[in-house]
Amino acid sequence: MTSGGQGSKLRYCVVGGGISGLVTAYRIRAALGDRADITVFDPGDRLGGVLRTEQLAGVPVDVGAEAFIARRPEVPVLLAELGLADRHIGTTGVTTAIYSQDRLHALPVGTVNGIPTSAASMAGLVDEATCDRIATEADRPLHWRAGSDPALGELVADRFGEQVLARSVDPLVTGVYGGSARGIGIRSAVPAVASALDAGATSMTDAARGVVQGGADGPVFGAIDGGYRVLLDELVSRSDATWVRAAVHRIAAADPGWVLSDDSGRTRHADAVVLAVPAPQAAALLAEVAPQAAAAAARIPVASAAVLAMAVAPDLEFPAQSGVLVATGERLHAKAITLSTRKWGTRGDAELLRLSFGRFGDDIARATSDHDLTAWAVDDLAAVFGVDVDPIEVLVHRWIEALPQYAPGHGELTARIRDAMPPTLAIAGNYLDGVGVPACIGAAGRAAAAVVAATATN
Repeated sequence: MTSGGQGSKLRYCVVGGGISGLVTAYRIRAALGDRADITVFDPGDRLGGVLRTEQLAGVPVDVGAEAFIARRPEVPVLLAELGLADRHIGTTGVTTAIYSQDRLHALPVGTVNGIPTSAASMAGLVDEATCDRIATEADRPLHWRAGSDPALGELVADRFGEQVLARSVDPLVTGVYGGSARGIGIRSAVPAVASALDAGATSMTDAARGVVQGGADGPVFGAIDGGYRVLLDELVSRSDATWVRAAVHRIAAADPGWVLSDDSGRTRHADAVVLAVPAPQAAALLAEVAPQAAAAAARIPVASAAVLAMAVAPDLEFPAQSGVLVATGERLHAKAITLSTRKWGTRGDAELLRLSFGRFGDDIARATSDHDLTAWAVDDLAAVFGVDVDPIEVLVHRWIEALPQYAPGHGELTARIRDAMPPTLAIAGNYLDGVGVPACIGAAGRAAAAVVAATATN
């Protein structure tokens, strides 16, 4: 990143150098060109936040988020805009399994985030009594209030039983949020199902069936050839912003604009500011200048997680699956295993794997050593696949308080935060409109547009 001169330029400060902050900076630059002086604050050793590409066995591997929902437009559109469309890659098409009752099961077909559309798809994963309960769910009255946002887990357990929750829904929800479906609102986890219920579906089965029948075609997941670093580097270059390698600890109102104080002891003035940091940091920075927004942001709980990427010998006999999601209550340490080589295709001379650890409410990501995580990974691979692994190379990446929990009513909470923001102060991040990269890109574009519009009229 390079520094621009001040002069009469409009001064923008972006707090946070993850994907949300970098897209925000790029969008401001794209809107204003040389009229903008942009500063990005981030204390990390590199920009990108939880997106991090490392070399593993000589191959670039993402040790943060690795994939994006390809059926959403944000990432493909941004890649095309940046001239990187040819870097968009898809999966090999192999399927995921669920580990439950100490063995592997095929991922049920015809479900919406694990919500069944028939009893047949759950056969073998749940017992006969639960299958009977699924088969008759549509016959039982459902008391649904349009616009409501109950916890997905509570609704699934009530309608289909605890086994469907633990063995089908929870593994998928935990893989996204790092928390149980009992703590996630239905409108965040499965918004299409909530919309179908609002529109008059008389049961969960009917709502899920309608979503499946109207679903989009094509691959669900995509990735970037060379890793997310390819996208991050291009955003850094295009934004042409100054990177201040420090954390902002205070924002105060000025006349006009804002004054930011960072942990190096320096202060900077800005005409507009975008906070692209996790909810706890945003709440702390907003306490003085937007107390109502700060109070709302402080109510968003967060989870921590650790990702362990591993290279092993290529002759080990792993199944032709993209990975394994772990049911609630199993005797494994990992919550998910990704067989990266099977999922994305062969790269290099080793078999590449990823294991995810940590759920909302535990302290595994913060308190467990790399040595212990590696030992757990070896044990889990032996339990799930029956293979004895001697790692060639291991990388561990930790996300501390970085996974927001989209509790019931989350949409109303984020609307309250945005409504309480001053015009030239905006927010972006994974705690607003979705935890995935596509949602972060969308929220960043919204924040950039808001501060550009506010400064253009002030």
